[in-house]
Amino acid sequence: MKMKVEVKPASGKLGVLVVGVGGAVSTTFLVGTLAVRKGLATPIGSITQLATMRLGKRNENNFPKIKDIVPLATLDDIVFGGWDIFPEDVYAAAKHAEVLTDKDLEGVKDELIAIKPMKAAFDQNFVKRLNGTHVKEAATRWELMEQVREDIRNFKAQNNCDRVVVIWAASTEIYLPLADEHQTLEGFRKAMKENNVEQIAPSMCYAYAAIAEGAPFIMGAPNLCVDMPAMWEFSKEMNVPICGKDFKTGQTMLKTVLAPMLKTRMLGLDGWFSTNILGNRDGEVLDDPDSFKTKEVSKLSVIDTILQPELYPELYKNIYHKVRINYYPPRKDNKEGWDNIDLVGWMGYPMQLKVDFLCRDSILAAPLCLDLVLFADLALRCNFSGIQSWLSFYFKSPMHDFEHVPEHDLFIQYIKLKNTLRTIIGEETLDYID
Repeated sequence: MKMKVEVKPASGKLGVLVVGVGGAVSTTFLVGTLAVRKGLATPIGSITQLATMRLGKRNENNFPKIKDIVPLATLDDIVFGGWDIFPEDVYAAAKHAEVLTDKDLEGVKDELIAIKPMKAAFDQNFVKRLNGTHVKEAATRWELMEQVREDIRNFKAQNNCDRVVVIWAASTEIYLPLADEHQTLEGFRKAMKENNVEQIAPSMCYAYAAIAEGAPFIMGAPNLCVDMPAMWEFSKEMNVPICGKDFKTGQTMLKTVLAPMLKTRMLGLDGWFSTNILGNRDGEVLDDPDSFKTKEVSKLSVIDTILQPELYPELYKNIYHKVRINYYPPRKDNKEGWDNIDLVGWMGYPMQLKVDFLCRDSILAAPLCLDLVLFADLALRCNFSGIQSWLSFYFKSPMHDFEHVPEHDLFIQYIKLKNTLRTIIGEETLDYID
């Protein structure tokens, strides 16, 4: 059945405010987007810019690009800004990150120099390996949030933006389990005003501020942040979309491809050992056990959800799943993810699959940032609110409420993503990948 969503036009400028705008992922995202806009690069990895979507029957051979049929904001409409715990402009920060060559940076140097970060909402107790020098001061978490709100309002006015999207591309905070303060909006506000620094992380100040200002919020790290009933309630109340969490880029992306393969063929699994070496700021932060715990929970959630051991106990009942991340400075942003997979075949005979993914962390994450910003803005203009499960495709640990089970299978997620886009433009949905 065809449906169509009333979509407000993508008129005017779209402000994109990045938390951690001076980091490796953020600067790679900004440089690449600006370079594509000037015709200096190709947006490889971006579904919004390169992917096609089948319309109608297969024999009609109608495969237009998504950006040509879905009312997305254009790259020319984007205005970048953001916050960082260090004061360097984005050009200097990108040089420091050492992800991109000088040639790529020089092509958009003037634009990068013009992007200077606002002071960050930061508490070193939540990211112990970083020492911010460009940070806000506030008596309470509520006051800190209000400062972020003011930043959003000022940026929107100064840059004549029609809409704003806020995306977290900053570091992983320490592990914070769901507590009473996170259960209701009233309780959450009370905790902020009473300056409960144990339960209210800085990332939550950004998320609350964004929602309060009517800006979609994207959580790119595994932080608790918007993944709580209080924020779900607030985003519904304000009619604002939220999504997260933890960008799905390297090793976990491969897991969401390989695990469905094992399940589809009814191959058993005894164990899956994953280790990473990474030398950028993210690797340094994750060298702290409390921050690693947050990432570990996110990365471990994938396999059980896909394989469903409760349905297939003879295949997946006793899987040993281990994840490790090791900080190794010589590699910088060039992450290596190594997996040893002990699988079981016919009559219980053991086999092994080994994967060595020598990837570039920020190169994989940057196009996800672009897609998520454009899709979150689209969701806002479609009057969508709350958790955007159709964007699970982009996350290691897709957000979901207590009544739903997250979908981790990359291909099912892709079908859901495209079918949402088809529904928005009034086209027939498909129950398989086009």
